[in-house]
Amino acid sequence: MKIRIGTRGSKLALWQAHYTKRLLEELEVEVELVIIKTRGDQIQNIGFAKMEGKGFFTKEIEDALLRGDVDLAVHSMKDMPTTSPEGLSITAVSYREDPADWLIIRKECVADKVLKLKENALVGTSSARRKAQMLDFRPDVTLEDIRGNVPTRLQKLRDGGFDAILLAAAGVSRLEIDMTEFEVVKLHPKEMVPAPAQGVLAWQTCTDDKNVRRLMKKLHNADTAAVTNIERKVLNLFQGGCQMPLGVYCERDAAGNYHVQAALAEAWDAPVKRVSVSQSTAFELAERVVADLNAL
Repeated sequence: MKIRIGTRGSKLALWQAHYTKRLLEELEVEVELVIIKTRGDQIQNIGFAKMEGKGFFTKEIEDALLRGDVDLAVHSMKDMPTTSPEGLSITAVSYREDPADWLIIRKECVADKVLKLKENALVGTSSARRKAQMLDFRPDVTLEDIRGNVPTRLQKLRDGGFDAILLAAAGVSRLEIDMTEFEVVKLHPKEMVPAPAQGVLAWQTCTDDKNVRRLMKKLHNADTAAVTNIERKVLNLFQGGCQMPLGVYCERDAAGNYHVQAALAEAWDAPVKRVSVSQSTAFELAERVVADLNAL
């Protein structure tokens, strides 16, 4: 059996594709990687908030799946719209890497203040969610869009274009980047609430491709799915895309109880509303989170 994997060409996307390739090769499957450029890769000069529609990093790969050019797509799950196009399904999800955001600060910009960041610092991020929550902690900072893959953003920081930048811990960890030249503030996901499904890979297939779907079920992480289903359901109920200023983080304790943290702003520069909801089952948990946020 041979599987063609559709992937973006960034270092992190290729890490994800090669990780998937190794897992499939352990199942004695032959694998070919097919690199596909997405709109999010091609448009580098504007922030996400100004880009129209959803699926900036997924649509072209999904189109290739539907055409039959590839058999499997590997995505960062946080980049995915909450509904797949007709004919496609998320068949399996991976383990979860550290879901947190990290604040990466140039050493000369460190100060004895909240988040170790100097007064009126210039912080780079294109995420409306990160902007809103950053201003919630530090209203004095100036925020500016930053685009590019993880190494490119770190180089912009290194070159002095920013005093600090915000990145997902998962990307830095998976690429095994040496961060000793910077001050790294590891933000707790209950305080700087991450994007729904941050740190998780989603494996997408054609819905009627039973052979590939059966194969991918062997890689499926049910524990990850249990919590990311709730996070993405909250996003879906708000009808939001990956650019919405919404953070949702769900975890389960040893007894199987669910604990959800959510943070929502009307816009990147608007006040942040926060709720914490716990219950013993997933039943209508996302609906309860949404109701509690709407009540604030």
